[in-house]
Amino acid sequence: MNYVDRVYGEFEIEEPIILELIKSAPLKRLKEIDQIGYFEPYFPGTTHSRFEHSVGVYLLLKMYNAPIKEQVAGFIHDVSHSAFSHCIDYVLDSGSEKEQNHQDNLFKGYVRKTEIPEIIKKYGFDLKYILDDKNFPLKEKNLPDLCADRIDYSLKTAVIFGELNDNGKKYLLDNLTTENNNWVFKDFESAKKYAELFLKLNTDYYAGLASAIMFRTVGDCLRCALQKGYILKDDLYTTDKLVIEKIKGFLKKDRRLSLFFDRMNNKVKIINDPNNYDASVFCKSRVVDPLFKQGREIKKVSEVDPSWNNIIKRELKPKQYFLKFEK
Repeated sequence: MNYVDRVYGEFEIEEPIILELIKSAPLKRLKEIDQIGYFEPYFPGTTHSRFEHSVGVYLLLKMYNAPIKEQVAGFIHDVSHSAFSHCIDYVLDSGSEKEQNHQDNLFKGYVRKTEIPEIIKKYGFDLKYILDDKNFPLKEKNLPDLCADRIDYSLKTAVIFGELNDNGKKYLLDNLTTENNNWVFKDFESAKKYAELFLKLNTDYYAGLASAIMFRTVGDCLRCALQKGYILKDDLYTTDKLVIEKIKGFLKKDRRLSLFFDRMNNKVKIINDPNNYDASVFCKSRVVDPLFKQGREIKKVSEVDPSWNNIIKRELKPKQYFLKFEK
């Protein structure tokens, strides 16, 4: 199967288990789930799917010779995402706004209810092993460390939002390697450039004002639709488009729902004002502290640039916004 990735270029996917997973319903559904949530009204032309990210994680792991088990784990890691991705953390009263971990908490149980376990078993892999992140340090690590998941979504964002050109992308990938199950840059300069790029992405997009508005307004609209019975909780595990189509059917008869829908589509002016606000919103904040090679040693950016420690402490705290709606 020929596949073109926006970051890594053209690939021929030949691994039988990956090809079968691509055809499975859980992975197909991810093609209709927006990676960031519902950002199109705020940044037109930036829509990209959870499927694109999932393939990207698989390709990145494959490019750097991770074991096939880790490649499989990377490919399926997001199948439990709901419609509108992390917006779900602002719909259900799960207390997950600051960490945005609703889908992580559901992951293992969700996978077991799909056809994925049969596919995993068919190719001789152990499902329990595949579902345990501890087995796959290249695929997943806690912040501020690097992992394939974090590297792929950041590079995807940077390319799609115009923050990284082809030369910049090539520079970072050419200077990235793996050593002892860690992602390591070849020198301090490339590690710092990636860290600074990630910081900009977090400030402007992941934990920026537009994200806070998106999370709150989409959350309000979906919660209203759930409370009124216009959509069911199970609908949240279909696709963005199906949920929106259901909601649209009730807009004319429900003025409150219609207002929420206008807000989430960026048709109502919303500002951040700590002194006069209608809703307080937290956004998960992210920052990285990449490893790099210095002679025979491997160090973190923060070890060479102590000021980065202050940035890490600041950026790992959830960002809070105070939203005032014009109506």
